[in-house]
Amino acid sequence: MPFDPETLIWKSSLKNLITDSKVLCQRLNLPENLISHNPFPLRVTESFLARMEKGNPKDPLLLQVLISQQENLNDQGRTDPLEEKNYLKQPGLIQKYQGRALVTVTEACAVHCRYCFRRHFPYAQNRLGKMGWERIVNYLQNDTSISEIILSGGDPLMLNDESLQQIIQELGKIPHLKRLRIHTRIPSVLPERITSTLIAILSRSRLAVIIVVHINHANEIDTQVKQVCQKLKSHVTLLNQSVLLKNINDSAESLVQLSEKLFDAGILPYYLHVFDPVRAAMHFDVPIEEAKILHKKIACVLPGYLVPKLVKEIPREPYKTVLS
Repeated sequence: MPFDPETLIWKSSLKNLITDSKVLCQRLNLPENLISHNPFPLRVTESFLARMEKGNPKDPLLLQVLISQQENLNDQGRTDPLEEKNYLKQPGLIQKYQGRALVTVTEACAVHCRYCFRRHFPYAQNRLGKMGWERIVNYLQNDTSISEIILSGGDPLMLNDESLQQIIQELGKIPHLKRLRIHTRIPSVLPERITSTLIAILSRSRLAVIIVVHINHANEIDTQVKQVCQKLKSHVTLLNQSVLLKNINDSAESLVQLSEKLFDAGILPYYLHVFDPVRAAMHFDVPIEEAKILHKKIACVLPGYLVPKLVKEIPREPYKTVLS
């Protein structure tokens, strides 16, 4: 693949991630009593940090990534809240629902979201490698009921262009596959990763490409994020899924602003997930009845196409459960 100067920029950004809570608090002029430690490490991009309000310990972007003391005091919740281990068909291949399958192509993320339902996922046992990927391709080739493949992780856009292009090309050779879905946080946390080379790779695929971004708050969308999403929209379908998080976006005003700003950036609101009960993160949980009330409030304000479906993923159910 030819030299791409844009690649140097986003890879340089990854080398300069903030991984120390003390540094993060110093950069934001926050007191040291907010500093805490946890086996699930801190990981924040400069781009995401730039959108946080200095001196505000309740900033909605900060609360998504800052290690909270509550994580070490709370052992409620489950390490595998969606029981994904029961749906592993091959290492790295999860199939819960009819007609689609999900591949965890990497464990890497540009930021570590404290509410992540896969924060305890056994990535070491699900790394693909060449042989693992070949087994997955063989599985997909033999199951003609699968029409859609989902790339997840970690964050699939953390892969370099060569690896991502090879994966997409090989999937495109499987005749019964119709759609490629990519779940990613990258456009909002590392927008410089959305390069012209990446867009070209996505646009050349035989498969219909859907990118599901993960944005929880309107403040995550600045001019740069809006620009890269509008570039993507010319070549792929752009959807958003959010998680309803206590003290971050659990107000009708926040959710309305999010939907409006998403649409301005060319992204259609898709799902609003109630919290998956993952261990060490239960302080983010919003009770289902409160979630339903919030959803009704935003439905009274927004046009229908800007109202995301309020859903819960329940283990062993054949589809996501719509709550509203």
